[in-house]
Order: sequence, then structure tokens, then C-alpha cells
Amino acid sequence: MIDPRADGRLAHLPSHLKLALLDRDGTILDETGYLVDPKRVVLLPGAARAVARLNAAGVPVAVVTNQSAIARGMLDEAGLERIHSRLADELAHEEAHVDLWLFAPYHPDHCEPDPKEAERRKPGAGMLREALEHFGVAAGDAVTIGDSDRDLVAGERAGVASLLVLTGKGASELERAQARLGHDPACARDLAEAVELALAAGR
Repeated sequence: MIDPRADGRLAHLPSHLKLALLDRDGTILDETGYLVDPKRVVLLPGAARAVARLNAAGVPVAVVTNQSAIARGMLDEAGLERIHSRLADELAHEEAHVDLWLFAPYHPDHCEPDPKEAERRKPGAGMLREALEHFGVAAGDAVTIGDSDRDLVAGERAGVASLLVLTGKGASELERAQARLGHDPACARDLAEAVELALAAGR
């Protein structure tokens, strides 16, 4: 594991982690495209234990996920609730839980223009700011973890430290992030390593 105190890319992680903002697909769940069937909920290896690790450390966990399948007419909010209920059950097998679920159903190609909803959709920072407000946590005390450059941009816009995981779309998104930033983003192999890095930064 990379020592966050020795790696300049990770030096921005909060010294007192008080909130973890997690992407869903490709970060906690296997990336399967548009997930519309609860039976297709498959946790990535080590993801539940990573969430449990945050729970045990007293760090609230918020899931922040784009869900344009709703805008596309492939899923409704009741269906999404069933998927998240199944995910919660799977996490519970490892004594893990999510404290807050936030989702952005908006997609500009399938909805009437709505600046507020557009800002909620990553790479907008709306959902991240909602979570910070919900828990009363300053941006500098939170981390966002996801498998897309959109997650990194959302974190930057919210003033939240970000980690890119190389699961899901992460390997291909790494090149996108490198091109945008002009350098390597802070990254980790998977959610388990990302969580350990985020927690270790405060030791």
C-alpha cells in the first residue's frame, strides 16, 4: 500500500476524515451497464469490508450515484429503491451499511433543461454538497471515491479530496484524468485500498 504521507499525489487527503462519498457502479458494485434488476446486484471483491471499515472507524458513508436510467425510462424511483435495498442487504452480510443514498436521475439528453438537477449530476457537485450539508461536514474533511474522472471533477468542484479506483471503468478513466490534469490523479487499486489510504492519512 502507498503511504499517503510519502506520496505527493495523496497528500491532499483529509487529516481528520469525517465523511466518505462513494460512487456506486464500478466502485462498490460490478460495472454491468444500466442496472435495472436487483438480481444483478454484485458487490466487487472487498467492497463490503471496505464500507464496514469506514463504519467501524465512525466515518459516515454516503453513496452518490448518477442514475440516468430513470431519465431514459428504463427504471423508476421505486425500482431504484429496490436495487438499493438489495445492495443494503448484501452489505449487511459483512456488517456494513450506508448512511445516506443520493442519486441524480437527470440526463440532459432525456430531460427538460434544469440547472439545479444538472448540477446534481456528476461531474456537478450538487450531490456532494448535499451530503456535506446533511452531515454538517466541511469539504476539507471528506473524500470522494469513484471509478470515473467525473467523480474526480465533482470532488474538485465541491472542494473535496478525490481518489480514483481502478475497478469498473477506472483503468480507462485514468487516461482521461491524466490528459485533463496533466499528471496522475490520486488513485487506488480498489475501494478497499482507497479506504485504507483515506483512513491512514489521519494517523
